Amino acid sequence: DDRDHFGKKRLDLAGPLLAKLFRLLFRKLTKDIYRHLQKCNDENKEFLIDSAIKPSIIKDGMKYSLATGNWGEQAKAMEVTAGVSQVLNRYTYASTLSHLRRTNTPIGRDGKIAKPRQLHNTHWGMVCPAETPEGQACGLVKNLALMSYISVGSPPKPVMGVLSDQQILNLEDYRDLPGATRVFVNGVWIGIHSNPSNLMMHLKEMRRFNQIKDEVSIVRDIREKEIRIYTDAGRVMRPLFVVDYDAQDILVNAQDIEELSIGLEKSKELKATAIENDPRPRPYGWEDLLSSGKVEYLDAEEEETSMIAMTLEDLQFSRESGELDGKKPKKEPDDLQASYEPAQRVKSKQFSHTFTHCEIHPSMILGVCASIVPFPDHNQSPRNTYQSAMGKQAMG
Repeated sequence: DDRDHFGKKRLDLAGPLLAKLFRLLFRKLTKDIYRHLQKCNDENKEFLIDSAIKPSIIKDGMKYSLATGNWGEQAKAMEVTAGVSQVLNRYTYASTLSHLRRTNTPIGRDGKIAKPRQLHNTHWGMVCPAETPEGQACGLVKNLALMSYISVGSPPKPVMGVLSDQQILNLEDYRDLPGATRVFVNGVWIGIHSNPSNLMMHLKEMRRFNQIKDEVSIVRDIREKEIRIYTDAGRVMRPLFVVDYDAQDILVNAQDIEELSIGLEKSKELKATAIENDPRPRPYGWEDLLSSGKVEYLDAEEEETSMIAMTLEDLQFSRESGELDGKKPKKEPDDLQASYEPAQRVKSKQFSHTFTHCEIHPSMILGVCASIVPFPDHNQSPRNTYQSAMGKQAMG
C-alpha cells in the first residue's frame, strides 16, 4: 500500500480537535469526582456534588490549549501536540485566506525522507501543487486547492439500511459464493453481494438524489472484488460535473446557468434586506445543483474509479468519434490529426473515452495564492512557488 495516497489521509479540523480535547478534560473531571467520592467514603464524610465537581478543569484546559497551541493536558507534556492553534495571519487579505486553507503533516521537520514531501498523483485538484513553503517544511505544509472541501462525516447507519434493503448477504455465506464482492463500510466488512454493478448503480443514484449524504464515498475495486463505502470525517473531496453516460454530455444545461445567475442577483438583494428568520425562499444555488445530481463531490479514492474529462471539448470529441454506439466516426483519424491544434490553451485529445465526470475548470487545481499568478503555465515551476510565498507580503 502507498502511505502517501491522499485517499488514505484524514484531516483533523477544529471540530474533531476540540471534541478530542473536551473528551480528555471531561475524563479528567470524572476521575477527580471519583477520587473525591472515594475520599468521602474512606473518611466517612457526606458527599457533596458541589465540592466534587471542579468546572474550572474544562474551562482552564480549553483556555490553555487555545492560548498556547499545545493540544492536550498540561501535566502530560509527552502526549501534547504543539502548534495546533495559531493566531490568524492578518497581514494582507491573500495571506488570511491562504492561512485558513493551510494543512500540516505531523512529521518531524528534520527528517531526510523525500517521499511525504513530493507531489502525489492523488493531490490533483485537492492540494495546490505550487503553494508550499521553502526550506524545512517544504511539501509537509500544504494548501488546499480552491474548490476542495473536507467531509464533515455522517453516521453510517443510513448506508447500512440501504445495504440491507439491497439483499446484502451475511459473511457466513461467503463460503458458498467465493466469487461474490465483499462490501466494506468505513473499513468494516459488512457482508457480500453477488451483483456489484447493480449495487453500485443504486448507491450512486441514491447519493445523487439526496437519499444518502452527498459526501459519502462509494468505491468499487474490481481487481480485489471489493466495494468500499466511506462516511467518515476529514476526507478531502472536490466537486465535478456529472456526465450523462449515454449522451456523453454534462447534465448542467443553459437553464441551470440562467437560474444560477438569477439566483446570484436574488441572494444579493436578500443580503441587502436581511431580516431574522427570513421566510423568503432561498434562491437557486450550488446546493440545488448538488441535490439534483448535476454536480457531485468525489474524494481521492473514488476519483480513481472515475473517468474525468478535462474540458467540454473532450466530451464533444467523445461524441463526435461515435465510439459509444459503434457508429463509424464522423471524422476519419487523418482528419482528426489535421484538426489537432498544438497551440491550443487546453489541448483536446486524439483519443476518446466514455467519461463519467468533467472538470469544472482545469485552473481549480491551484490554491488561493497560486491562482493569482498570471499565466502560471508559462513559468518554471519553482517561480510559481516563490510568487505564492511573496504574494502574501504585497501591500496595497
